[in-house]
Amino acid sequence: MSKNKQSAPQKIIKGLGGASNIKFMTCCATRLRFELHNGEIADKAAIDAIPEVMGAVPQSGDRFQIVIGGGVQSMMAEINNLPEMNGESSEGTPAEKDDASNDDLKAELRSNGVRGKIAWVDGFFEYLSDSFRPILGILLGASLIIAMTAVLDALHIVDFRGDKSAGWVFVDSMWHTVFYFLPIMIAYNASKKLKVDPWLGAAIMGALMTPDFQKLTSMASTTSIKDSTLGITSHVAHIFGLPMQLNDYSGQVFVPLIMVAVLAVVYRFLKKVFPENVQMVFVPFLSLVIMIPLTAFLIGPLGVWIGTDLGTGLAWLNTNAPFVFALLIPLLYPFLVPLGLHWPLNALMLVNIQTLGYDFIQGPMGVWNFACFGATAGVLLISIREKDKMMRQTSVGALAAGLFGGISEPSLYGIHLRFKRIYSRLLPGCVAGGLVIATLGGVKTTAFAFTSLLTIPVFSPMWVYATAITVAFIVPMALIFFFDYRTPKEKAEALKNN
Repeated sequence: MSKNKQSAPQKIIKGLGGASNIKFMTCCATRLRFELHNGEIADKAAIDAIPEVMGAVPQSGDRFQIVIGGGVQSMMAEINNLPEMNGESSEGTPAEKDDASNDDLKAELRSNGVRGKIAWVDGFFEYLSDSFRPILGILLGASLIIAMTAVLDALHIVDFRGDKSAGWVFVDSMWHTVFYFLPIMIAYNASKKLKVDPWLGAAIMGALMTPDFQKLTSMASTTSIKDSTLGITSHVAHIFGLPMQLNDYSGQVFVPLIMVAVLAVVYRFLKKVFPENVQMVFVPFLSLVIMIPLTAFLIGPLGVWIGTDLGTGLAWLNTNAPFVFALLIPLLYPFLVPLGLHWPLNALMLVNIQTLGYDFIQGPMGVWNFACFGATAGVLLISIREKDKMMRQTSVGALAAGLFGGISEPSLYGIHLRFKRIYSRLLPGCVAGGLVIATLGGVKTTAFAFTSLLTIPVFSPMWVYATAITVAFIVPMALIFFFDYRTPKEKAEALKNN
């Protein structure tokens, strides 16, 4: 096959030095992530020139990331199906040329100073991100349904806070299902990450969400305790004479994460104890028998307690020191997201909604997102002015993913991390937008939503949030348009290539 007839997946593999140069491949929401045998032979310019690629990002060591956008899953499947990839190691395929596991590879990278020096810290953040990453799509879909209902409510077409017809109750169920069963989804992903049967983790978490478990609240033997300070009523069931605190586990985040971490220890112990020929029967049986009571009596209440106290503490800090959140959150995210360290904050948003009934982190996070998108818009304006076709294509795709999907990775990896001066233009937008939120009294939301143009109605007061993200968008766009995003050397090279 001639070069101009090669498919995008074939061009990507060729640009990386061939299939034999790939140790393993994974993907996240928008990026293909490769670990190569020799990163020096990867041809960044050739990969950047592929129309389907939004950006190629060589990283320290022999790691290489390729920004694809929303079609990353399809691209990964196409690459895996290439004849030359047969037998090469990639996510979902068992063969590994070096017989080195991902854990061995991470240990090697850590020893070389490429990854974090502390293994358990590295592992903790990977555990968090891999527990959430596979469900980003449905979280985004649910957030858009929430945004649609918020628009209908804001325009007084449908009153979603009053009595609703059966039809609109059904519409509510379309997004509520994602957040109600979120603990089961997280348990599944977390179990998969820790190499535990994922259906086992899902079943244990699901046991605390069955109608039978919920029925315990209304049984005669259950006692109720009214907390006049918090205005809530807690229930304690008596199971074989032992007290069990009953909680609503829908939407919980910490409970499945803690539960699966404990399950992994129990699961591995049971696999060592029982011979392989009877593991299929006794390992899941005893895992259920041990973990469901342990979760119901101890882990569940502990996870709820941690989430409630964290949410209450952060709410107090946000109320008494509003500038801390309004400025600190948008200034942290530009550095946390590229490192994958933003997941704890994302998890806290879900916890806040579940425990407090609202969240105050997403507003300032939206400021960071729109500052990010504003910087991309500035790059787009310059690419139009200079007739830079490649950068225009990259920035248009990244801007569309950001403004309509709330996804910052295409902008970050496709553009921002490639040019040294972008962050100095982006951060003033974060500060300006944060100051607007702090000065005007803060922003809250009662739903988890990706911060895009489509989800503006989810935030309250909506005009405060809209003003803040507009300011955050315009400031970096103007700074980049008038002062550029490249060093003189980078600009001269770009103009030369055009």
